[in-house]
Amino acid sequence: MEQKSPKNNGKQSFFDGAFGKYLVPGILLQSVLIGGGYATGREIISYGANYGARGWIAGVATLIGFAVIAMASFEFARVTKSYNYKDFMQNLLGKFGILYDLIYIPLAIIILAVMASATGEIVNQTMGLNYWVGVIVVVIVVGILNFYGSSLIEKFETYGTIALYIAYIIFGVLAIKGAGSHISEVFATGDTSFVEGPASTFNIVWLGIVYVAYNVLVYPSSFESLERQTSRKETMISGLIAGILMTVPWFISYIAFMGFYPDPDVLGATVPWLVILKKVGGTWSIVIFGIVMGWTLIETSTGIIHAFVARVNSSLEDFGKEKLTGAQNAMLTVVVLAAAVILSKFGIIDLIAKGYNAMSYGLMVVFILPLLTIGIYKIAKSGK
Repeated sequence: MEQKSPKNNGKQSFFDGAFGKYLVPGILLQSVLIGGGYATGREIISYGANYGARGWIAGVATLIGFAVIAMASFEFARVTKSYNYKDFMQNLLGKFGILYDLIYIPLAIIILAVMASATGEIVNQTMGLNYWVGVIVVVIVVGILNFYGSSLIEKFETYGTIALYIAYIIFGVLAIKGAGSHISEVFATGDTSFVEGPASTFNIVWLGIVYVAYNVLVYPSSFESLERQTSRKETMISGLIAGILMTVPWFISYIAFMGFYPDPDVLGATVPWLVILKKVGGTWSIVIFGIVMGWTLIETSTGIIHAFVARVNSSLEDFGKEKLTGAQNAMLTVVVLAAAVILSKFGIIDLIAKGYNAMSYGLMVVFILPLLTIGIYKIAKSGK
């Protein structure tokens, strides 16, 4: 069941009004972004918090980067009517748009494998359930969401965002309270001792830029929701809101982690938030963390696959074929997720994952740079 734009649907829902125009695109981006390393805190440390008192610079660079890319991509989608990433890239790069596929597909497989595997591990660590219970739940729920399509996905991820923000605020309060005066001491002394060598502003800013590039993969998950936007004002405001929504959890985590800086048990952990909650929270906080993490991992998997399904449907239309039905969407989702899980168990994901940074630079070349040059030129030329 595909989401219809307000123009094509006589019934106006809450999601078709200002909420849908200004907030839903950012909610979708934040929901897909948050899974895996972001939600666990691992990426927050790797891309900023490891620099201690100066790590906030990477956070600011990340916020600006996310907002600028969101504003530019939302407006480009509006003026070119590109509501899936295949059309978007063709309008941006012409026949070279396929280069995005060459990066998106392998990187998506890596991330999906990590999502399914991480859910199994986190559910096991926090609630004591068997690893495969978490994996199977992810496959089933993501399959159901892609069966019903955009309408249900938007609602699921909106409620997920509300729950996640509440949880992050609770976790942040627990961590800050447990840290006592240590946070202010880190900033007062300018502590950057967890990293070796000088913490130069350029290196920290560049870290934020690389992180933005690595996460360009999430932007197509918002494209279908952009059909509601009809003016530049709407795309600019929506893009700014998206950048903020995508980065607030980063700063909550960053401040909390400074309460334990430069403790290697926290900063070197696979799931830093879990280590902190074991120190300052009760069993209830760990169970809530497990539920929230499972939700975010499902959101990320759903968004990535839904963007891929939209790309497949666009190609089918080009060949005069019917779009996939809801049942076919669900089947494709289950097959892709199952394949990703199997590949991860054979170590193929670890092999490909070594190219993560290379893929980040690739996304800079085929998405960010063209969008901020060719894309801006076409937006200006459109006169819309």
